[in-house]
Amino acid sequence: MLVGFQWFSISEVEPVAAFQLEVDLRGDGVVLCLLYSGFMVLCGGFNPGTLRALGKTGIEVMVGIPNDMLATMATSLKAAEQWVSKNVSSYISNDGVNIRYVAVGNEPFLATYNGSFLGTTFPALQNIQGALIKAGLSSQVKVTVPLNADVYESSTTLPSGGDFRADIHDLMLAIVKFLSDNAAPFTVNIYPFISLYLNPDFPVDYAFFDGTTSPVNDGGTTYSNMFDANLDTLIWSLQKNGYGNLPIIVGEVGWPTDGDKNANLNYAQRFNQGFMTHISTGKGTPMRTGPIDAYLFSLFDEDAKSIAPGNFERHWGVFTYDGQPKYQFNLGTTNSGALVAARNVKYLSKQWCVLKPSANIDDPQVALSVSYACANADCTSLGYGTSCANLDARGNISYAFNSYYQMHNQLDSACKFPHLSQVTKSDPSTGTCTFDVMIEPTYSGVSPRISNLKRHAFSSIVSVLLCFLTFV
Repeated sequence: MLVGFQWFSISEVEPVAAFQLEVDLRGDGVVLCLLYSGFMVLCGGFNPGTLRALGKTGIEVMVGIPNDMLATMATSLKAAEQWVSKNVSSYISNDGVNIRYVAVGNEPFLATYNGSFLGTTFPALQNIQGALIKAGLSSQVKVTVPLNADVYESSTTLPSGGDFRADIHDLMLAIVKFLSDNAAPFTVNIYPFISLYLNPDFPVDYAFFDGTTSPVNDGGTTYSNMFDANLDTLIWSLQKNGYGNLPIIVGEVGWPTDGDKNANLNYAQRFNQGFMTHISTGKGTPMRTGPIDAYLFSLFDEDAKSIAPGNFERHWGVFTYDGQPKYQFNLGTTNSGALVAARNVKYLSKQWCVLKPSANIDDPQVALSVSYACANADCTSLGYGTSCANLDARGNISYAFNSYYQMHNQLDSACKFPHLSQVTKSDPSTGTCTFDVMIEPTYSGVSPRISNLKRHAFSSIVSVLLCFLTFV
């Protein structure tokens, strides 16, 4: 089982510039990702040692409680105290980890959850805050609830018409007041991509930061991009309810690279680089000038993530699964201005599982085999507008077979689809469609190497974020 992997040790990297990061804690498990001084440094899963590695670095950390733990935290102050003691206090006191936030849940009020967490989020927030107070950490560690931008809406479609969603208005005000009373930030996830994905008539250039042919005029204030307009809708919502000065963190913002016609490398590079350039000015938005704090989503792809929202969900990374930059991206942290690729990555043999040339694609076993392979692997790069959209039927079948084969470490038994498959040493990749080869699943002492990352892909992550960006 994956317990973590390492591209560089922290000691190998000169600590020139540090970023905050988000960590998910599930019981004893830890999942974290870090970008440090322009280098991919450390990512790990289910290994407390990876969090301890950040001790005494000064890097600010946010730890998160997943939604499936909210009920426990809501109904038991003792459970909240035990969680804080185990997952916050111990790392601060014993290891010197600079934990600054506890994220209680992740987008718990999404309409798709059908109200599942409406009754537990606020009590959990209160109990975690009580636990932090008891631990003597409430001045150092702040609670927050990462929320989707759908918790607010505009009655006029303009930012100035913003207010909290009618069905959760009272609950949101209770949470906002609680955050304000405890000097804690409001955390919101903003995704212009989702607006484009859901609405084919959405003006494409308005999703980016390089100008638009259709700017939005709100009483004399002009918006040329959706991000500013969306964030100001939240600020108007807070202001109308008496909390216009509440601190805000953008918990997630980014653009996927595959799984949809609008999820591609060009758009992702255009959005993420535009976003970096936009916030690096420190100007803020029309409603709130000054630096914007934001987590960029995400470090690398997660091929075991739920695709309920869409196939693009597995492709938010700026790095591929093996630590290679997907596109030119300047974070402003290195002299070259480029992302740095992982070094010394060890792969399995250069061999692939494909459909036999002699196999008949009309064989009734084909559909069953492909369905099985895709259900237990990742076929989200297949389909209209995706990176592998150019494949023919036989290519699609081979892609599915190979995905399953690689996720199972090229085991012989993983390429035994009945009378259909065979192993080849000829790379079937073509054009933009890459047939991956798995990373070698080896470990080295307490610093495990990259290990079958694509198979596990931190499927328990609520949100894996690249880095926390603050420009002053």
